[in-house]
Amino acid sequence: MKRERLARFALGDRRPTTAGVTSAVAGGLALTYLAYRAMALVLNALGLRRLRAPEGAAPDGVPDGALDRYRVSLLVPARDEATTLPATLPHLLAQGADDVVVLDDHSSDGTARVARDAGAQVIAGRPLPEGWVGKTWACQQLADAVTGDGAEAAPDDTRPHLLVFTDADVTWRPGALARLVAEMDRGRADLLTVFPRHLVGSFGERVMVPLVDAAFVGNAPVPIIRSRGHGALAANGQVMAFRREAYERAGGHAAVRGELLEDVRLARRARDAGARFDVVLGGEAIEVRMYDSYAAAVVGMAKSMPGLHRESRLVMVGSAAFFVMTYTLPWLLRPTPLVRLVRGLGLIDRAVVNLLVGRTRAVDLAETLLGPISPLAVLPAYRRAISGRLEWRGRTYPAARRGWRP
Repeated sequence: MKRERLARFALGDRRPTTAGVTSAVAGGLALTYLAYRAMALVLNALGLRRLRAPEGAAPDGVPDGALDRYRVSLLVPARDEATTLPATLPHLLAQGADDVVVLDDHSSDGTARVARDAGAQVIAGRPLPEGWVGKTWACQQLADAVTGDGAEAAPDDTRPHLLVFTDADVTWRPGALARLVAEMDRGRADLLTVFPRHLVGSFGERVMVPLVDAAFVGNAPVPIIRSRGHGALAANGQVMAFRREAYERAGGHAAVRGELLEDVRLARRARDAGARFDVVLGGEAIEVRMYDSYAAAVVGMAKSMPGLHRESRLVMVGSAAFFVMTYTLPWLLRPTPLVRLVRGLGLIDRAVVNLLVGRTRAVDLAETLLGPISPLAVLPAYRRAISGRLEWRGRTYPAARRGWRP
C-alpha cells in the first residue's frame, strides 16, 4: 500500500510510462538537491551575520573609536571605471580610512583623472607580467604601495595595519568601514570577507544577478565553513579585509597570481597559514551593482565559472544540466504531486534567498517568479566558460583546463 501511494505521488494516477518514470527520477533528484539547499538556507539564516552597528554606536551607526585602533588602507583596483567612480568613490573617501588608494590599471577612459579629482591617491599600474591575472597584479601593487619601503606612514605609527581590498563598483554607506572593523574585532578575524547586497536595475540583471546570492547562501552553509580547518571556502573579492600579518603569511596576491578565482584561493591560503576566517553579509552597509545589463552579466559570470567548477568543462556541463532540471524542467512536465512540490520549493528557495540577503522590497521578492527562466538565461555564460578562452576588461584568459580538450 505504501509503495502504491509513493508511485501515485511520483507518477500521478496514470500507469508508469517511460516519460513518467523519467519525470519521477528527475523530480526525485531535484527534490534531493532542494532539500540540501533548504538545510543550507536554515543554517545560514541562523548563523550568517550582516554588518551591523555595535551597541553604543552613534545615531548614524558609526562605532565611536572603531577606526582609531588601526591604520586602515582602502585599496581599489580600477580599470575603465570612469563612469562608476563618481558614484562610489566619494563614499569611500568619507569612511575615515588612513589611506584610500586607487590603482589605475591601464584604463582608456580617464579613470585616473576622475579618481584624482575626487581626492583619492592614485597610482599608475605597471605592465602586466606574464602569468598574472589583471586583478591579482593590481591588488599586489596596491598592497606594495601601502606596505613597502615607500609607503606613506608616520614612523611612530605602531597601530595594527588593515588592508581592505574593494572593487570600484562597491558602494560603502556611511559608517560601513567602522562597522567592518568592529566586526573583525568582534569575531577576532584575521580575514573578513563581505558579500555586498546586490543592486539591480534592468530585467536582464534581475534574471541573472540574484543567482550569485543563490549560489552563496543556498550552497555554502557558512557556520560549517567557519568551523572547518580544510576544504571549501566562501570568499568574495569585492570586499576582503586582511590584517597585514595574515595577508603576508598567505603570500599576498602573488601567491594566486594566475587565478581568476583569486578570492577563494587567497582565503584558503590565509586560513591554511593560520588566519581566522569570517564572512558576513553587507546588508544596508555595503552594496554593489555588479553589471548594468544582461550582456555584461553573461560575460562577468562566465569569468568566474571555471574556478567555481574545478576548472572542468564536464563539471560545468553537469552543473548547467542539473540547474535546468531542478528549476526549469518541472514547469514543462505533467503536474504530478511530486512535480508540483518541486515547483513550489523552487519558488520558495528563490524568495528565501532574497530575504536572507536583505533584498526585501516588493519588486525584489517578485523576482521569485523569474526562477524557472533563470537557468535558461545563464546558459550563455556557461557556454562562454566552456569555450576555449575568456575575455574580461579587454584581456583574454584561458578557460577550463580539464574535462576534454579544446
